[in-house]
Parts: sequence; C-alpha cells; structure tokens
Amino acid sequence: MNVKNIFSAILFTALSLGISQVSTAQKLNKVVVKNLKELQQYFTYKKDNPIIISGHRGGMMPGFPENCIESCEKTLSLMPSFFEIDPRLTKDSVIVLMHDETIDRTTNGKGKVADHTYAELQTFFLKDRDKKMTSYKIPTLMAMLKWGKDKTIFNFDNKQIPWEIYSKLLKETNYANIILSVRSLKEALFYFERNDNVMFCVGINNMDDYNAYQNSGIPWNRIMAYVGYSMEPDQQEVYKLLHNNGVMCMIAVGPTKDRAKTDQQRKKGYLEELAKKPDIVETDYPSLFLGLNLSKN
Repeated sequence: MNVKNIFSAILFTALSLGISQVSTAQKLNKVVVKNLKELQQYFTYKKDNPIIISGHRGGMMPGFPENCIESCEKTLSLMPSFFEIDPRLTKDSVIVLMHDETIDRTTNGKGKVADHTYAELQTFFLKDRDKKMTSYKIPTLMAMLKWGKDKTIFNFDNKQIPWEIYSKLLKETNYANIILSVRSLKEALFYFERNDNVMFCVGINNMDDYNAYQNSGIPWNRIMAYVGYSMEPDQQEVYKLLHNNGVMCMIAVGPTKDRAKTDQQRKKGYLEELAKKPDIVETDYPSLFLGLNLSKN
C-alpha cells in the first residue's frame, strides 16, 4: 500500500471509530496552544521560568498504563504537563499508540502491532507498569489528538512510521500542539521543508550537534533541544549557546533516575537533576514531581 492509500485509510478509520469517550468531569491543569506562535512561546527559554515536567509515554501511575489517554488525563488532573507518545502503524494502517514493536509487555495479547488490525487490537486490554490488567484499550493517535486539543502538547516519537505520513497528517489535520522528536538532522530538514506548523525535539549533546543545527537553516525558534540524561558539566557552553538562542534544554530520566526501586529513591534522584537546572525533565512518573521545587532560582 502506498503512502497516499495508507493516509486515506488512517483518516477513514479515525472518522469511523468515533474517538475515545474519556470523562473530563475532573478539573484539568491545561496547557493550551492554538497556533505555532503560542507553541514557540511555550518552549522559549526564559531564565526565571520554572522547570517543566513532561510525561514520558504519557506518564504512569498505578492503574494507569503508558501511552493511554486516561493516563494523560490523570496526570493533568494533578499538574500541568506535556506528553511524549509513541505512534505505530497497525496491519490495516491505523496509527495507534504503542512503545514496543509487540504488544506482549503492555497488554494481555501477543504479537507485533504491525501484524494486527486495529479491530484485533481492540480485543486486548492494557496493563499498567506493575503488570496489572486495566479496563483501558489501545488508543488511536487521532483519538489522543482529539482528546488533547486545548488541553496539552504532544511530543511524537516515531516508531517506524514513514516520514511522508507524519508530514501529510500535520498538513491535513492542522493540530498546533505537536512537537516531532527526530533522530537526525536529515529527518528534521525533511519536515522543515514540508511543514510550517510544527516544532522539533532534536538531539544536541555537544558542540558538533549545535553547529550542525546552527548551519542547517532551521530557525532556533522551531527547536527544543534534547541534551541527554543529565545537564553535563562539560557541556555548559552548549547549553549557554542554546539558551542565548531561546532554546530550552530537556533531559530524560527514564533510563536513569526513574529506574530506582522505590518512589523515595526516585525523588532523591530527581532532586539531584533539578539542582542542575534543566529546562524540561521527561519522566515516566510526572506525579512524583509534585511538591518538589521546580524553581531555577
């Protein structure tokens, strides 16, 4: 199936499915952006801004699985946040949210996402981080986007979806609350040349990375910088240059502090990272940052 047919199938399926019916009776801490300018303003570095907490895979708590609309809503009921999510294509070209190539770890089903139709995936239930079954189902990307409009921002990782599909999706749906995580300058340039309504989360870990983007032609106001697992002492010059260009620096603690055995140990690790003054912290457990000092003063 070519890209045009895949995209047509995605839109048809999204419309025919109706979209998730998530209760929004609880008060949510919303992050509202209505256009690219507002998205850029939200991610513009300012010295005195508090540290932003981002929910990796939507954020997780007991009873709330990763990459799940209900989990994002639960997080927003506690605190403002934006969310990294993981879109993948099903056998019948529906974009769903699933981090792994298979559904084995996070559902009561088995097999690759790409080997199941969307209807088949809907026969399974999601598990939370403790491997406990929930009543929640695998959502479509379109369901997540419709739910999150005027509520939050999404940072798309790319799990083997052709770049052309993302590009066309951004043009056709015109959602303003999207950042694309890219794995290379080539990928960033592909979207930059085709889409004028999106920002990019790009890896800038050293001066070579900085210089590559400085010379790329992509304006700094279209970029948020992922700088690794921690704000490293030997890369302070890079961070200063990024800040001088208005670019926020994001760290990810999923592979490090999030893996501590207890919440108390995790919080201790978070405090160590917060003391280094990142602009954004991406974490599996955003709710554990409640009560921690997010001021950079």
